Formats: sequence, C-alpha cells, structure tokens
Amino acid sequence: MTEAERPIIPAPHFVLARVRVAGICGTDLRHWKKHEPELECHIMGHELAGEVVEVGEAVTNVKPGDRVVIETVMGDGVCEYCRVQRYNICEHLYDVRTRYVSRAYAEYVAGPADKFYKLPDHVSFEEASLIDTLSVCLHAQHLSGLGINDKVAIIGAGPIGLGQLMLAKASGADVIICDTVPSALDLATRLGADAVVHSGAEDAVARVKAFSGGLGADIVFECAGGESMPETLPQATRMVRRAGKVVVVGGFDAGETSIPLEWQRIQMSEIRLVLSASFAMHHIYREQGMVLDLIAKGRIDVKPLITHRFPLDRINEAFDVADRKLETGAVFVAITMD
Repeated sequence: MTEAERPIIPAPHFVLARVRVAGICGTDLRHWKKHEPELECHIMGHELAGEVVEVGEAVTNVKPGDRVVIETVMGDGVCEYCRVQRYNICEHLYDVRTRYVSRAYAEYVAGPADKFYKLPDHVSFEEASLIDTLSVCLHAQHLSGLGINDKVAIIGAGPIGLGQLMLAKASGADVIICDTVPSALDLATRLGADAVVHSGAEDAVARVKAFSGGLGADIVFECAGGESMPETLPQATRMVRRAGKVVVVGGFDAGETSIPLEWQRIQMSEIRLVLSASFAMHHIYREQGMVLDLIAKGRIDVKPLITHRFPLDRINEAFDVADRKLETGAVFVAITMD
C-alpha cells in the first residue's frame, strides 16, 4: 500500500477538508475490478462530506471546524461553458475534478471555497453524502420541466432512481417506478411510489400505459444506465406519451454504444429525448445548495436510502455488497472515515 500525499492549499480561495463519509454509486461500481491503466494509483469517489481543516486567506464562507458537503462537479473555470456556469459540460470536467474535489476515498480533499457548503447542525455527514446523488436527480428534473400532477415513470430503483422518485413526489407528480430488485421496489413503495413494477416478471410498458390512462407517461426518467441502456432506452420511448419527454439520467460507458430506436415513431410522435449530465446551476441557484436546503427543511428524507455502512479499511467488502444488490438489498453504501 502506498501513502498518498496530503493535499495542499494551492490558492487563497481554496479549502482543505478531512473526509468523514463517502458513498458508492453506480459510476464507481462500473470502474471496480476493471483494468483501466489510466486510473491506476488514482483516488476515486465523488459523494462526500467532511470537516474543514484549513482555509486560504481569501475564504469567507467556511472556517476550520465547519461541517461541510463538498461539490465534486468542477470545470476549468475559463471555458465558454464555465463562464456561463454550465461547468457540468466543461470539456475538461473530469481532468479538473479528479485532480481536486473528486477524491472521496481519500483522507483529505482540497478545492475552491465555492464547492464547500456548510451543513446545518441537524444534517448528518451521512445524509450530506447523498446530496451529490440528489443533485443529479434535481438537474434532470429541472431539464424535464416536471410539474404538479404529471404522470412520471422511472426506470431503475437505485439511488438515482429513488432520488428521482422522492423529488417527483415532492413536486406533486404521480410516479410509477420499475426495477428487477424486489428490495428496491419495496423501498420505493415506502418512499411514496404510487405504483411499482418488477420489470423482470411484468410487462413494464403495459403497466405504465395503464397507470397513465392508456396514453403513456408525461415524463420517463431512464435511471438504470450502463449495460442495460440498449434495453431500457427503447423501453422508455415506448412508455412515454406522444409529445412527452424521455430524460436520460443513467450513464453510458465510454466509447460508441449502438442502440436501435424506432426513430420514425419517435419523430412522428414528437417525443423529446433529453440528455442530463451531473448538475450545476438552476437560474441563479446552485443545484447542490438547493438539495441541501430541501434536506435541511425536511422536504425530502434521504436517510432510508442508506442501507449499509463500512469503515474505509473494508472498502472492497463495501463495493462487493453494493455490487450484489439483488442478494444484499444494498441501495446507498456509506464509507465512514472515523
């Protein structure tokens, strides 16, 4: 084992924090046990909360000892997209974020002060580690234009899909959610889903059509991603109504992915495909700050999503449990640094 150097504060507006809790998400699992030479000796993880240790002389929003959630979406700050606060689509996003704030499985992280949000006393580190997940969901919901009483279908009941469910319900929508993991569907019911579908045993498209009065959902969120996308994306286009929206939240693997779609039907129905990536700003508000505010006010309760906890020295066991969710019932697995 090689010890990583403790990060330094490279500029007056930077903050150094000690990580207290980090999470495991689907993106992390897609890299686990996969030979990727470019990631060798690279610290991973992007869902984290911690405690401020040191601040640069220009920092005014946090101070040593403050409990914080750390935003890990960070662009280069100088490109055309960063200049209009759409840093989530910065061309250098991954190069920059992984050099600084996107190092959740480390003891310390350093980054610009505006990526550190002070936590209210009643919001725990564990709850805060889920703010990244819910911020991805909130960005997707903003892009969807979801409104009160909309009929919404969600494919995938992992942390993203369940977060999408909670936000949609908080916004007054009727929600049906599909997955193949019974424990995840049980949790979805407890979180307020109006209907759940075991898509391995039922006709998910028929269930969504029946749920929406035969028309199809106003909005379908594809939250499964990865290897399932060639199946779930066409399925989403069959679940949505004419002139409805399919919002792709689940991630694709790098490289080209061929997915045949009924393009004539999609075009003739004016179905809109909306691609959502990470999160950034909504008008004048930071989406990560908005999620923190929702949790602090009790409008969404993320605690039920945390199903397992492991110390950092058992991280491989934690990843194994997260990966075997059908057997373990894992949703969000927290890594504690105490």
